[in-house]
Amino acid sequence: MTQPATLGTPLAGSPAAAPGAAEPLLTVNNIEVVYHDVILVLKGVSLVVPKGQIVALLGTNGAGKSTTLKAISGLLSAEEGRVRQGSIIYQGRDIANADPASVVQAGIVQVLEGRRIFKHLTVEENLRVGTVTRRDGQIRQDMEMVYHYFPRLYERRHQLAGYCSGGEQQMLAIGRALMVRPQLLLLDEPSLGLAPMLVQEIFAIVRRINAERGTTILLVEQNARAALNVAHYGYIMENGRIVQEGSVAQLKNNPDVKEFYLGLTESGTRKSYRDVKAYRRRKRYM
Repeated sequence: MTQPATLGTPLAGSPAAAPGAAEPLLTVNNIEVVYHDVILVLKGVSLVVPKGQIVALLGTNGAGKSTTLKAISGLLSAEEGRVRQGSIIYQGRDIANADPASVVQAGIVQVLEGRRIFKHLTVEENLRVGTVTRRDGQIRQDMEMVYHYFPRLYERRHQLAGYCSGGEQQMLAIGRALMVRPQLLLLDEPSLGLAPMLVQEIFAIVRRINAERGTTILLVEQNARAALNVAHYGYIMENGRIVQEGSVAQLKNNPDVKEFYLGLTESGTRKSYRDVKAYRRRKRYM
């Protein structure tokens, strides 16, 4: 297995933002990802995450969304995967195949799908896990910040995390990531397994974190409606490729996106699940 690299030196001529767009914090350039040097999962994926914005990466299960996040955060190596081609430019450095610890130290933090909190620790102990790389005196201040965004965590702070509800565990996973003080927060399916009201609550908090703290967020979701309600820009993945991109307004008004991902017909009415499944077999933009 190839050993993970450290962060590369600054690159001259890194791709610039489009005219009028925010400065790119992260640029993924035509990457291919393979597992076990044989299985090709990502096939020339390119995307840009502008500084201070929320970018949604949408698609069905198995499209390659989580693999894209792991390529950025350096977690591919734990699964015998690697970026075989292309580059991942973060703040002018190529971090493709970089060591995960160095990626975190550079300011990129991923909240994994399925929460992954430490169930045998209390809520507050879980939050302190996010401070292990820090050497400053503002940990208590940041703890109060997390409790400000997630008041339920304050109420449960001395409770074992394993006894928290699914929604509270998702809040805890995001709160723990905030304790690292990320510049780029990678959220993998935060709506998974949650009731619609909880999804709305958590996504509203994600939008506040972006607006009030300026945290840049790359959001992976199957729930296109929820993601497009908080994002500034979006990409759609199918079978390891980006097949559609645009501003939130463009995606919401795109007839293919409306019909397949939002479940709406051209008249704006919701289609039945059977109709949506039938449409999936005849996607027009592939």
